[in-house]
Amino acid sequence: MDAYISALTGLAGVAIGGLASFATAWMTHRSQVREKHREVEAAKRERLFSDFIAEATRLYGDALSHRKDDVSDLVLLYALVAQMHLISSRPVVDAAELAMERIVETYLTPNRNLSEIRDLARSGTMNFLLEFGEACREELASGYAAFSATFNERRWRENTRHPAPSLASVR
Repeated sequence: MDAYISALTGLAGVAIGGLASFATAWMTHRSQVREKHREVEAAKRERLFSDFIAEATRLYGDALSHRKDDVSDLVLLYALVAQMHLISSRPVVDAAELAMERIVETYLTPNRNLSEIRDLARSGTMNFLLEFGEACREELASGYAAFSATFNERRWRENTRHPAPSLASVR
């Protein structure tokens, strides 16, 4: 009888050890996948912010030397801000919209010559992306991307657990 108890105790120990090893490996893998997802989200945000900065500076430079009422050049900038509405925090979106306002206002002012542009640069008024850059830096440093990724993952899980009703079930 003692032999059976010893054998069962040994098997239980092996099972518990194997289960613990599996749980540890599973948790480690899940943590690595989550971290990779956060890195991808942060890279996506950085790319979006960089694209916005490049387009905004191009348009601001154009606005300093051209006065026009055509909004077709602003379409890409508006699209970038719309993308920010989907994945960025409110301070980043507000700063981007403020930068867009400055660009539109600059298009509506008379053309500037080189000496006027030099004076604007010296006075610091050409640094219209300062607030945007600071908001982006804070968002990336605070881990907003991690929060957003966790939120999106949770929302995805909820949607897969509770699928939308089909028309066939309504009849």
